[in-house]
Amino acid sequence: WSHLAGPGKPIDTNRYFAICPNMLGSSYGSTNAASIDPATGKPYGPGFPDIPMRDIVATQRWLLNDFGVDKFVAVVGPSYGGYQAFQWAVDYPTAMRGIAPVVTSPSVSRERSEGRAANFRAMLSQNPNWNGGDYYDTGGVIDTMIEIRMATLKLYGIEARLKQSMSDPQEIEAAIRKEATQWARGFDANSLIILANALRGFDVTPRFSEIKAKVLFVLSRTDQLFPPDIAPGVMKGLKDAGVDADYFLLDSELGHSASGLDAHKWAPRLRQFMESL
Repeated sequence: WSHLAGPGKPIDTNRYFAICPNMLGSSYGSTNAASIDPATGKPYGPGFPDIPMRDIVATQRWLLNDFGVDKFVAVVGPSYGGYQAFQWAVDYPTAMRGIAPVVTSPSVSRERSEGRAANFRAMLSQNPNWNGGDYYDTGGVIDTMIEIRMATLKLYGIEARLKQSMSDPQEIEAAIRKEATQWARGFDANSLIILANALRGFDVTPRFSEIKAKVLFVLSRTDQLFPPDIAPGVMKGLKDAGVDADYFLLDSELGHSASGLDAHKWAPRLRQFMESL
């Protein structure tokens, strides 16, 4: 999102202080499965607690409390960050003036979330180093993580992006593998399962009437994960609940990745939204 957040950009860091906390259970700074359990002196591994989305957002609320921040302008985020924006709006409705959930949804079917976690487990269990998730001393599972990420990137629409500069299918596949490998070297396999499980039962739609913030809901025309046909139901639910909500369709060929890669196509709308707050 480097085209959306920064000096003079829609999330203007000359005016706003941007706080970007990592998710509890994820691999980029917060406590996660690879963290050391003080009770054992070893990584939590598969014994990491089962957490729901509201726990992830609660840790962010505690972080902001520690900073002495009670209220802020907006919660803005794509994909899993959009789930969090919706959760913020119902759990702490007076904390922010607006939310902008992008390429996301206010709910995830149990079948989808459990199926995703089960798929990760099935793929990882085929790796001889997996050891039920206690893989930290067995040589790692990077090969499986690369395959998982390659499949995910294709679902996100990476091939459409690469075809803008490449035509050879083998070259495209190699580029996808390279990008997947970079990710796999830094992401914990157990975190995939933790974050997939955190979506079980995620559904804030029954609590739309608790939302007090303005909402900018953004989808991408070619997103396979969150297709535009979910928008009418979401917007009707918000409007019926009395929420001040607006919708923007990002006209992009880049699927789920469009919010960052085609940022210029919706940056003016985000700027307008931020100004309105």
